[in-house]
Amino acid sequence: MRRISASASDIDLITHLRGGNSEALGVLYDRYSGLVYTIALKILRRPSEAEDLTQEIFLNFWKQEKFDPRRAALSTYLCVMTRSRALNRLDSYGSRQRSLQRLRDNTFPVELSASTPLENAALEEQEEKLKVALSQLPERQRQILEMNYYQGMSQSKIAQSLSIPLGTVKTNARQGLIKLRRLLRDAIG
Repeated sequence: MRRISASASDIDLITHLRGGNSEALGVLYDRYSGLVYTIALKILRRPSEAEDLTQEIFLNFWKQEKFDPRRAALSTYLCVMTRSRALNRLDSYGSRQRSLQRLRDNTFPVELSASTPLENAALEEQEEKLKVALSQLPERQRQILEMNYYQGMSQSKIAQSLSIPLGTVKTNARQGLIKLRRLLRDAIG
């Protein structure tokens, strides 16, 4: 099997992956796992849950051929899938489990993490790149994306909260994601 370059485009990598070259998944994972993990961690607030969800996202991406790279950027697709799955996980936890977790969190405020210093540094670097890119968005787009992805609010709840039409929220979210993708692509190089 032909060796895959880490600089190959997402479309080329997806083509290789669908052609049976699993090395392409490794390149895609290296490229986007930090972004997926960051979103999962912001929503789930537990490193172990975020790690599990990151693995699940890439495993499902590998097994399913639903994504069409001609219709959207892979980063956007992975962000939306991560957000959706993370919110589903939050919804599926029973109230008893949430109560037990709150008790544990209050009893043991320092969360133990298996993350290495190198992983923490890489995560902090990615979070900083994301913050810088978000700060470059127009205020309304940044606000809507933060409410949607970090606070887990639906677009209809955002529209209600900001007293603006749902269509305006959707338009700003889409335009913000497009601009954010371009800014992050430029930041990564």
